[in-house]
Formats: sequence, structure tokens, C-alpha cells
Amino acid sequence: MGDFLKFKEAIQKHFDKMQRDADAIFEVNIDKDKLWETYLDSFPAGTNEIYRERREHDCSCCKSFIRNIGNAVFIKDNKLHTIWEMNVGDDTYQVVADALDKFVRKHSISDRYVSKMKNIGTDHNFEEIDGKSHRWDHFFIVLPDKFVDRSSKSEGEIKGNFRDIRNVFKRSLDEISLDSIDTILELISTKTLYKGEEWGSILTEFRKYKAEYEKLTIEERELYAWANTSKVGTVIGKIRNHSIGTLLVNISEGMNLDEAVRKYEQIVAPSNYKRPKAIYTKKMLDDAKQKIAEMGYLDSLQRRFATLDDITVNNVLFSNKDVARRISGNSIFDEMEKSVAVNPKKFSKVEEISAQDFIDNVLPTAREIEAYVENRHEKNFMSMTAPAIADSKSMFKWNNSLAWAYTGNITDSEVKQNVKNAGGNVEGVMRFSIQWNESGKDNADLDAHCIDAKGDHIYFGNKCLEFGSKTGGRLDVDIIQPSGNVAVENIFWRDRSTLTPGKYRFYVNMFGGNLKDGFRAEIECDGEMHSFDYNNCVKHGESIDIANVIYKEDGTFEVIELLGGSGTKTFSKNMWGVDTNQFVPVSVISYSPNYFDNQNGIGHRHLFFFLNGCVNPEEPNGYYNEFLNNDLLEHKRVFEALGSKCHVESADDQLSGIGFSMTKRDDLVVKVKGAIERVMRIKF
Repeated sequence: MGDFLKFKEAIQKHFDKMQRDADAIFEVNIDKDKLWETYLDSFPAGTNEIYRERREHDCSCCKSFIRNIGNAVFIKDNKLHTIWEMNVGDDTYQVVADALDKFVRKHSISDRYVSKMKNIGTDHNFEEIDGKSHRWDHFFIVLPDKFVDRSSKSEGEIKGNFRDIRNVFKRSLDEISLDSIDTILELISTKTLYKGEEWGSILTEFRKYKAEYEKLTIEERELYAWANTSKVGTVIGKIRNHSIGTLLVNISEGMNLDEAVRKYEQIVAPSNYKRPKAIYTKKMLDDAKQKIAEMGYLDSLQRRFATLDDITVNNVLFSNKDVARRISGNSIFDEMEKSVAVNPKKFSKVEEISAQDFIDNVLPTAREIEAYVENRHEKNFMSMTAPAIADSKSMFKWNNSLAWAYTGNITDSEVKQNVKNAGGNVEGVMRFSIQWNESGKDNADLDAHCIDAKGDHIYFGNKCLEFGSKTGGRLDVDIIQPSGNVAVENIFWRDRSTLTPGKYRFYVNMFGGNLKDGFRAEIECDGEMHSFDYNNCVKHGESIDIANVIYKEDGTFEVIELLGGSGTKTFSKNMWGVDTNQFVPVSVISYSPNYFDNQNGIGHRHLFFFLNGCVNPEEPNGYYNEFLNNDLLEHKRVFEALGSKCHVESADDQLSGIGFSMTKRDDLVVKVKGAIERVMRIKF
């Protein structure tokens, strides 16, 4: 039989030692009944026999102590220490302490330990046995005042608040990079960040924690976040949820610095602060000069609009020489006829043809082609760009120096780009994205929904962010209040590993307010894009089905569209010198440069229709990070800083027109003159 007093005193002594430098006590997520059973079952044989009706150590007072604080742990130097981690000085009870220590260590911290009482357990009590008073000793600890909560808040409320701060603090440490902190601190020091000064000291303090965090193992990082939550306070602990945190996360995730700052400023002062130009720090510009010079790309930075001279005959799918040059001899009546808008419904029953069939079988014999440019094609306007200095080193992933930019300085889908900028995943095997409030006047709460093949409902009330649905679906962008900005939401599936064959129903719901100007939606499966435009009002509470996606046993997708066409207005407007809702002569048709010279291609293939008289009034970026070769991606922050600075200057001679991704659902009506004249709708 061991000496229980030694065990009891050893616990108090060990606890006193551990608490001296501690700011908080924590508890692991444990079944407390199993913890008590571990205590009883770990005694060596013959040392915990039946005494009267129960085992000798089956004591209600000791049971209450173990259930109350037996799962408590301390964190010191990013290591976990249990209250059972001690030298008892008694062979019998040392075995028990070791067993409890081992059992507790198997579990993860779930909460801060909170007590409203100073005394934990019962020190001792007396029992009369055979007419004599017998003293029974029990586990007992006196908590220092710093660990006793005397507020009116409940233990559950205190734990919940602490856990929330810890979780956000951990996400902040994980998602915010040191580079982003240094960048913002530099902007603050040069007074180029609106209201940045108020965050200077806070960011400096947060950087200290981040630098320490970076040096730790995965296991140590978990403990570090718990241990430091009580030190950092609410502001630093929840820095990710503040405006400055949004800025830091956006930069950390690769968003263009100027765009990230613009979004920050819209949050801080959407109505009274507009940045006149892109934002750059001296350090970033100095780094850019040095790095780019070292890699031999100084001559490659300056860009211009591409012309016909920049593309070879091998990469021209069609060339309309009669249209490319200035047309003469037309009567005034011919010109007046051309300016009359045509209702798009007129072409509802024209011949339909796939894009590839059009390229393979129509273009080789076509003499003239005219494209019917509709108002809805506004986002399809694009320009091809080329290096200003001939024979400069190519910066791109493909084997030439040509690039392209759609209107608004995007390279592909606007919705996809906006989701990416908002931190959403756009690289998964399947994606459902919605976009609204393009006018800035629809500040309503539109929600993306999916009922997956397992019956799970993925939406704002069940984002499935931590583990994903049974099929792996997650909502990672949820905008509640657009605040005058273009708003997006995004549901994605990372890979096929969890996808279940069956039907995936996608729809939107008008949760708050009314939507006057409609919305856009995209479904992308295995790189194939399906786009939907809804131009009607959406009333509060209304749900609109977009599509059903059938994931088949063979791993392929079938998209069944449920959203009908919303109609196209028939009035004509001028975009880039082109009158819409009428046929416009096409001078050249080509693939995007990433598929020139019979390349297999990197990224999506686009088909470009360069239009006669089409002139881009914007100043597109000369290049984008997604175009850059792998050598340059190592320095993407530098190139990101310079990308928007290297604008393409205006020029009358340029290759501009409308472009279509070969993987995105879209269509274009064309008039083709060859042996006969045909009107057909190209389906992308």
C-alpha cells in the first residue's frame, strides 16, 4: 500500500510550480468518465482492492477533483505539461500518475480552464469507524487568485469568447505572411496608407508573434496559439477580422497590392477616399530594378498594343483582307443601313455550330466574316499586347512575347478573377460562383446554395469550412453586405477524392433585400466553364435554380442548365469604337498566344475575333503574374508591384476585338461569306 499523502502533496507542489509563470490554465477535450476509469484501473495489482463495497480509491471526493481539473494542462516553452507530470516519491502512486499523464497527453486542448471557485476538491473529511474518528485525505488544490474568475459571466461564455479569439488568432498567424506585414508597415511609415498610422504599433506587435510562430513545428504552433491568446488581447487576437486584417490576408494570398489597398480603402472610407494612382513603396521599386536587371528582363517590361505585324501567318486562323484595310465606295445608304440595331432574337433559329467545327470546317473557305456584337459581349472586349522593344526576352510561360488583356484588366473570366481576389478557391475540380452589385446600387445579400449528391446543404449556414461536406464541398467566400462593391460568393470542390456520383443542384436565394439588376453565375467542371446571366429583378426570399450537375461513375460531368435566358436589349451602344447589336467586320481570327505555333498550351485556350475599327480606350496592364514563367514567379511580389505600372500606352494601330474562352459557355452570331452567305451561331 502506497502513501496517498505523498501523491496529494506532490500534485499541489507540482501545480504551484507550473502556475508561477503561467497566464492561463487549459483543458484537453477528454471523456471525464474514462479519465476516472483510467485512474482506478492504473493501480498496480493488489493496491486498489475492494474495501467494503467499492475499490479502496473509488472515492467520490477524489472523483469530483479528477472530473473538475484532471484534464487541466499548462503550456510552457510551447510544450504541454499535465498536472500529473511529476515525481510522486511513491512507487504505487507513481504508476497512477504516469498513466493519467499519458492519457491526458493523447488529447488536444479544447478550451481555457475556468473556475469560479478557489478551492478545487476536498482537503479531507472524517468518518466514524468502530467508534473512532478516521481522517480521509483527498486530492485538493488551492487556485491562485489570477485563475479564479469572479465576473458575472458564465464559464461557458468565458470559454467561448476565449476560444473564438484563439481560433481567429491562429488563422491570422497561419494566413498572414511576414512579407505582407512588412509591406504594410512600410506603407504606414511613408504615410501612404489611409488611416494606417493607428495600426502601426499593433502590426509591429503582431509581427513579433508571427516571427516566433514561423520557427515552430505544427504541433508547437497549436500550443503557441493557445498560450499567447491571453497575452495578445482582442485587437491583435482578432486582427484578421479588422479592415487591416483583410488587407494583410489579401496581400498574403497574392492579390495585387494596388487592388488590395483599394479594397481596404473602400472598407475604411468608401465615400470620401479615392486613391489617384497605384501604390508603390521605394523598397519595392528598388527591389524590382535589381531583380529584373539581374534576370535580364529590363527590356521586356515596356509593352505596347500588338499589330498585324506581330503575328505570323501560321498563327492566323482567318484574315479578311478586304475588311482589314479601309473600305471605300460605299454609298451613304449602305452606311445608314449598317447603323441600324438588330434585335438579337432575330437569330434565335440560325444554324448552330461548335467553336472547333467552325475553326476546322468553316474558316478555311471563308472570304469575309462579320461578328454580331451584342451588348452582353461588353466583358468580352480584349486587346493583344507585344513588347515595346523587339527581340526582348520573353517573360511568359509560352514560347513568344505576346499577351492579352480583357476589358477591366482581367485575363479570363471576370467572375473567376473577382472570386480569386476575394480569397476563394478557383482551382478545384468543380466550382459554383455568383456575382452581383456590378452597378454598386444592389447592396443586397444574395446567397449561393448547393444540395450535393449526399443530400448535404452547402450554404452560409453550413459552410463546411473545417472538414467539408461528405462530398468535399465548401463555401469559402460569403459576402453579406457589398457596401457598394461588386460582390461574389463561391462554393468549390478541391478534387475528386470525396466527390460522390449523383446530382448536385445549384441555386441562388435572395436572403436580404431585393436585387434590381440581376446577377451572374458560373459553374466550372474540369476546366469547362458554364456562364449564366440573369438580368431580372430578384425579390426577397426568391430562389432561382441555376443548373444541375451530374457527376458520373466514370468521373465525367454533365451540366443540365435550368436558368433560362434573360433576354438582351436591342438598343445599340458604342464600345471601343464598335457599335453593338449589329454586324462588325472581322479583320483577323486567332487563338490566344499561349496556343501559337502548335503549342499544347498553358492555361485556357481563347479564340480572338479582331474587329475592324476596334480601338481600346483603356490602358491595359502589360502583363499579369499568371502569365509569367516559373523563374519569375519566385519574385511575383516584385512583378505584382510593377505590373500595373507598366501600362500599355494608347495607339490607333492595334489588335483589339472580342475574345472567348474555349472552356467557358458563351456564343457569338457570325455572318460568313464564302461560296454562299451563311449566318451561324458559334457555341463555346
